[in-house]
Amino acid sequence: SRRTGGALLGDRARMKTDPDDRGVFVRSMAARDRLGGLSDDSVAAVVLLRAVYDLVIVETVGVGQSEADISLVADTVVLCIQPASGDSLQFMKAGVMELPDIIVVTKADMTEVARRAASEVAGALSLAGSASAGWTVPVIRLSAATGEGLDAFEAAVAAHGAFLDAGDRRAAQRATQEDKWVEEAVRVRFGTHGLARARKFQLRGQGPFAREAELALKLTSRQD
Repeated sequence: SRRTGGALLGDRARMKTDPDDRGVFVRSMAARDRLGGLSDDSVAAVVLLRAVYDLVIVETVGVGQSEADISLVADTVVLCIQPASGDSLQFMKAGVMELPDIIVVTKADMTEVARRAASEVAGALSLAGSASAGWTVPVIRLSAATGEGLDAFEAAVAAHGAFLDAGDRRAAQRATQEDKWVEEAVRVRFGTHGLARARKFQLRGQGPFAREAELALKLTSRQD
């Protein structure tokens, strides 16, 4: 809420978790007033959690043209599309179709409708191109009710993980994510003008936090 700052995170309330399972940690964080789909704190939390846990799953708010922050933290981006939801026009938007590494069409038990949605997505992908060079984005029809497509989805996630691990792609991707994350942090704090000035420094620090601190100090001194 922009007025009160409060939020009711209904998805978290509907989740069924086993209190005896000590190997799972669930944390709900509202997107707040950011348009990217993740709050600033969420990005930092994901980076911390992936250093501690074997698997981190991040669910963002509904994705449109500007909700692309998930690409700053995720190794594998999965776009879930609900058939018969009027999203055909959304498929044509490059801002959406350039993000995913895997696309899942849910409610596959709706047979013909799900097939049509998958076909439309495949057509849009041919225009947008893959999220990663050398990787072909699979389109999987999946049903939580019948279990259809679950094995194919698991195999696609494993295949993309193997693709990232080949040739140090994962490390290179995370390094790019860190650079973008720092730029976004500077932009949020100092605006687009401050980010433009920061880029002129062409700093090469020892990591994202060192670079951010050095950029902030330089910008603050310039402002003073």
